[in-house]
Amino acid sequence: MSQPPGQPPQGGFGPPQNQPPQGQPPQGGFGAPQQPPVQGGFGAPQSPPPQPGYGYPQQPPGPYGQPGPYGPPPGAPYGTYPQYPGAPGKPPGRGRTALIAGAVVAALLLVGGTVYAVTGGGGDDDKPVAHPTGGTKNSATASPSVDEGDGKGDGRTDTGDLNAGRKPGESKVLWYQSAPDAPANGADAPGLWVTGKTAVKAAYKELIGLRVADGKPAWDPITLPHEVCAVTRDADADGKIVIAYMNGVSDRADCNQLQQIDLDTGKKGWHAQVADGTGLFDSTRSIELTLSGKTLMVTRSISGTAYDAATGRKLYDTKKYDDCYPAAYAGDSKRLIEVTSCGAGGAKEREEIRELDPATGKAKWTRPGTKGWKVERVYSVNPLVVYLTNRDKKAWNISVLGSGGRISSEVKVDKKFAPDCGWSSLTRGLQNCRGVAVDAKNLYLPTETTDAANEIYAIGLADGKEKWRVTSPVARPMVPVGLQGGNLVAYAGAAYGQGGRVLSIPTGSGAHRPATLLRNPDSVAKIESGFLDSDMVWSGGRFVIASGRLSGEDGAAEKLMMAFGK
Repeated sequence: MSQPPGQPPQGGFGPPQNQPPQGQPPQGGFGAPQQPPVQGGFGAPQSPPPQPGYGYPQQPPGPYGQPGPYGPPPGAPYGTYPQYPGAPGKPPGRGRTALIAGAVVAALLLVGGTVYAVTGGGGDDDKPVAHPTGGTKNSATASPSVDEGDGKGDGRTDTGDLNAGRKPGESKVLWYQSAPDAPANGADAPGLWVTGKTAVKAAYKELIGLRVADGKPAWDPITLPHEVCAVTRDADADGKIVIAYMNGVSDRADCNQLQQIDLDTGKKGWHAQVADGTGLFDSTRSIELTLSGKTLMVTRSISGTAYDAATGRKLYDTKKYDDCYPAAYAGDSKRLIEVTSCGAGGAKEREEIRELDPATGKAKWTRPGTKGWKVERVYSVNPLVVYLTNRDKKAWNISVLGSGGRISSEVKVDKKFAPDCGWSSLTRGLQNCRGVAVDAKNLYLPTETTDAANEIYAIGLADGKEKWRVTSPVARPMVPVGLQGGNLVAYAGAAYGQGGRVLSIPTGSGAHRPATLLRNPDSVAKIESGFLDSDMVWSGGRFVIASGRLSGEDGAAEKLMMAFGK
């Protein structure tokens, strides 16, 4: 499906595929939009267009002259039906009251753009992984307990040996961890970090560390004064994370208390308090934490503050430049990417993408966009792969930015992709999507389905075209979890008395036939499928699944973490 013949392409951040006549300026955002292909895909339609999804008519071209899909956009979670690409798919369940809502609305009017964030996921086999989110309300907590799968622990009160029904060829439940008590209106359980020694989880006001091999406590649970409201997605090179917690329990409480923690020892490192921004609407009611090498970036409403991740020493502030305000950040071990909101309410309203020097905050390059297009997600920082939406056009685009911010390619595959991006909140959450993976050559995206086999597409970063696809070997969807040794690791979840499967899919030349790494026991499928807003990590031959959200319902202890292995 594409734009009607004879209609000019509409620009966004697109690469200058076709240069304008001499003396005329390029059109579009990141450059002149590419011309649609002549046949199929995003070019002239070869057959009647597919039935539009979610109640709106066929979609116009994306920011690079390409149409969006007709199902959930790449930022939408499974089973949700947003009214436009990038809309939050689930109720956040974490209200901050009208006071905060009013401040946020005012701030959005100031900086020109709505903000969304979602709980993300995925991980690889050799480094800690986590998935940040926001916070909730107060209540008493109780120390959780562990069930090692032999019926001797008290992590579950409604069953005995979790491996009792295990059949030949099925994996083993290595351990199970129940959750601390949560308030009646629920609580977040952000972050999942797995090292060679420990599995660590935040849950409401606690951090829990277990020995990854047997699930025994690696250190005493860390109880914080108030709820955890933000975490770093990854650990730093020394295996340390930073979490933020609220400074009180009232509706006026701020998410401004930073605490460094060593994952393997549970020891607390430096502590710092995030200062409010200087602007009227620059609040710390909700913040985000982003690690970039040795730098920790803390994002407020319309500014940021960078700290030395090892010592907590303040490095610099990021503030307004020209007519642009900082909106969100994404980072990895070497790069720091900034998204800014510019020209609010005017003819030049737009978003810009910049790469900053993590040590100094100085911009290395800036790439302006076109009015109406919003950077929703960063699927990968290196290589830089971004997902954008246009609310008015009900369209999306995925682009790869190369050296100096140059657009090197755009995804040309028109499918209902659905990496799960979880809950929505007041922050952007650029890196919060689970179910997406990127290596040096390809972007891996799952197609949308709820209770049947789906496909994972490998899309070339060089040209945005489909390289290959693979169908789930079971009658339920699979999603990318990470990359290991040249293979894509995927997970097909448990359902209807069938345990989940961890799969390995070759990404090189030849067949891309999924091989089963773990076939989890059917006897615990109900438990495995019951982790709310689940995060997943494959590490060291073990599959760890954890809840990203606690319901707060009274009764049996809630699920927090579970590990499977040989």
